[in-house]
Amino acid sequence: MSHLLEVKDLSMRFGGLLAVDGVQMSIHPKEIFAIIGPNGAGKTTVFNCISGFYKPTTGVITLAGESIAGLGSHSVAQRGVVRTFQNVRLFKSMTAVENLLVAQHRRTSRSVLGGLFNTRGYRESENAAIANAMKWLEFMGIAEFANREAGNLAYGHQRRLEIARCMITEPKLLMLDEPAAGLNPQEKVELQHLIERLRTEFGVTVLLIEHDMGLVMGVSERILCMEYGKPIAMGTPDEVRNNERVIKAYLGEA
Repeated sequence: MSHLLEVKDLSMRFGGLLAVDGVQMSIHPKEIFAIIGPNGAGKTTVFNCISGFYKPTTGVITLAGESIAGLGSHSVAQRGVVRTFQNVRLFKSMTAVENLLVAQHRRTSRSVLGGLFNTRGYRESENAAIANAMKWLEFMGIAEFANREAGNLAYGHQRRLEIARCMITEPKLLMLDEPAAGLNPQEKVELQHLIERLRTEFGVTVLLIEHDMGLVMGVSERILCMEYGKPIAMGTPDEVRNNERVIKAYLGEA
């Protein structure tokens, strides 16, 4: 099977600190892949390197065979890699639907002259963007809050809106940074079903960092465990769950 994302010998150094050291992974199209490990293991640094927020010190990162290492977050996003963050980053003073309209700016025909003269093409483009935004709000179960400011939504709904904002760009790779953080047990169950639906119905590949082991073991096909910036195990949930190094480093010994 060909790989959508390949990471080889990835290292990231901050001054004298080697935060990531020799990380390797290959992710297949439509796979749900998780990175786990204790705080400070380097998981988010790996995310930042893949998504273009950091330029890695060494290593190769390819998306569908094209190198994306060091391209910058905007260029990486244009190639179909989008992400959420540990802390929700929405436009809090904009409504839910406006957040999704902003995310479509590259795909809509909104020239200054078109807007000035309210041309037919401009109106059609705007109406299509609104319809698309409403479709995603419906899918996420938050359409009733379309005109509510994002900052006034319940936390779980903000998480869903943030994922919708990613998905509306039609990504190849959806990166979720601790999506279950701050959610209650029922919302975590719903999040697992949501991730599975995104993969099944839209064919998106998912890479997530997560501390909630119930979610990780329930939704992931393969898992990479890290400690002190280094990979210590990779495999299926059962393989990782029963790996002695993982148990000692992260899951805890009886």
